[in-house]
Amino acid sequence: MGNSTGILKSLLAVLFYFNCCYAVSDIRPSILAGSWYPAEKKELIDMINGFFKKAKLPEIKGSIKAIIVPHAGYIYSGPVAAYAFKALRGKTFKRVILIGPSHRAYFEGASVNLQKGYETPLGIVPVDRNFAKRLIKECPLIRYLPMAHAFEHCLEIELPFLQLVLKDFRIVPIILGSQDFKTCKEISSVLIRLLKNEKDTLILASSDLSHYYTYDQAVKLDSTLIKHIKALDPEGLEEDIEKGKCYACGKGAIIIALIVSKALGAKKAIILKYANSGDVTGDRSKVVGYVSAVIIGKE
Repeated sequence: MGNSTGILKSLLAVLFYFNCCYAVSDIRPSILAGSWYPAEKKELIDMINGFFKKAKLPEIKGSIKAIIVPHAGYIYSGPVAAYAFKALRGKTFKRVILIGPSHRAYFEGASVNLQKGYETPLGIVPVDRNFAKRLIKECPLIRYLPMAHAFEHCLEIELPFLQLVLKDFRIVPIILGSQDFKTCKEISSVLIRLLKNEKDTLILASSDLSHYYTYDQAVKLDSTLIKHIKALDPEGLEEDIEKGKCYACGKGAIIIALIVSKALGAKKAIILKYANSGDVTGDRSKVVGYVSAVIIGKE
């Protein structure tokens, strides 16, 4: 027992050390450039613009309150993500609140990043640290855990797209350690309170859909989840996920986006594109689902 306690203390000490190291770093470096997307600036821009060129959008009337986008490597989900990001062209947002699930760090509640900015091959995206600190102050479920952000891909993957369609914006990166409905409602209520008199803020929910089902199974599961997005129905989405009728690794991010958007005047959601990895690789035995959607309010 004593030896086990010593090992545990050592592990905790190591985790604390790395947590402190990342806490004092001003800029979060890219962990995806050269693997999940190109590291060379021109190649990255050309790839994204290629996605945009192929994305044919319907007419979108109204103000965009939120978008829902996937977070896989660009060769897999980039063509789908491009639809929602293309819809942002010509729009002005001074702040983008990015919300996604933790894939590697395990913790309760949520973590908002207080680093100065995120680096990609397209430059540094500044973090709205003032707003992030207000979140921490207002919501006991939210704190700053550096290790929650250090190796997490689900928010960084969205940044080059944002850098090409928006100007002069800051981000608020939120990673969810807990995605239960109660946590989502509490975080949503704080966001609603802080944003009710704010303008030019976009909510971005980062999530893939079904994981490693056959192509036909994935389409069925994802259709159920998409139905709830279109209906702006976070409660129904949560219920069907709990029943195993659909799945999303970032279900909490989608739920928060739906709750906050509705409270801030959203009237409908438009599904711009759905596909899965089988459409890219041709392997239909085990696929991952992707959706691109916008949530809009009045014109």
